[in-house]
Amino acid sequence: MASSRGTKEMAFRQRRTQAPKPISCSSSFSYEDISSDGSDSENDDDISCLVCGSGDYPADLLLCDKCDKGFHLFCLRPILASVPKGSWFCPTCTNNKKLKSFPLVQTKIVDFFRIQRSQESIPKAIQDIRKKRKRSGLVMAKKKRKLLAFTPSPDPTRRLEQMASLATALTATGTEFSNELTYRPGMAPRSANQPALERGGMQILSKEDSETLNLCKTMMERGEWPPLMVAFDPQEGFTVAADRYIKDLTIITEYVGDVDYLKNREDDDGDSMMTLLSAANPSKSLVICPDKRSNIARFINGINNHTLEGKKKQNLKCVRFNVNGECRVLLIANRDISKGERLYYDYNGDEHEYPTEHFV
Repeated sequence: MASSRGTKEMAFRQRRTQAPKPISCSSSFSYEDISSDGSDSENDDDISCLVCGSGDYPADLLLCDKCDKGFHLFCLRPILASVPKGSWFCPTCTNNKKLKSFPLVQTKIVDFFRIQRSQESIPKAIQDIRKKRKRSGLVMAKKKRKLLAFTPSPDPTRRLEQMASLATALTATGTEFSNELTYRPGMAPRSANQPALERGGMQILSKEDSETLNLCKTMMERGEWPPLMVAFDPQEGFTVAADRYIKDLTIITEYVGDVDYLKNREDDDGDSMMTLLSAANPSKSLVICPDKRSNIARFINGINNHTLEGKKKQNLKCVRFNVNGECRVLLIANRDISKGERLYYDYNGDEHEYPTEHFV
């Protein structure tokens, strides 16, 4: 079992930790500075973090199960949300593990994502939605702006590369692909997902926007995916970047995974849980757990919303909607996004209940 000095703290967020205010970490530190046998130049009986050199905050010191050296959860890159339940090995003891790219073979990718072929013309479906909205004339100008369907990359080979990048990340994390909320035995049932229970109420996705969301789902089932590329960064872990220009208000993806009661996940060490239903009665609150089944949303990172620089990174918004009587979470572009720009959104939203000081 991975060990920690002190009491483990609860965490319900992706790549964030309940750690205290940032402590001064050596900017020149590199995991490569640690010798291959895990030894350090200092011989101290007290456990300290090999990144910042401090033994403070023992509750957040994680010990490697191989070399027994210590690391603060918030000094690791990417940050760990909480102490893992199973064995944990530091970067040096796992540096022999190489990320294997998913083979760029169409049949394998089609099988991995269970892509279906249909006779419906997706481009025509997009045009039909746009024409329908134009016919509404001046009335539409008085309503809120409508959500847009993503525009897939026109090159089929490039789309295969995008899907292969996601398949690589899912395979590396041992995650099964899913593009829907899933309800598993022993977790929250579908009947528990009731928007009416939301504290303060939940906004309803309009009929037109629901049609756009369904169109996005249909396009993905056909293999026409949003133009996104997943890559591994040594500082941030898996990241997602736009592979072509994306317009403001474009639906990027839905946040999906297994649905469970929040009360069942108080001691969970998952690093990607997302609020689905924040009920007036806490026992009925729900979270999305994407550690077993998920899509690209799991790999989109959060921002450090405690700094102006962090806020400038934000190009997506996370919005919970009532969609046909069911709570759903959408990630939507909140401004135009340039090709090559990494995607970030603020996990806090209007709640401001999660510390993000340690986000990279």
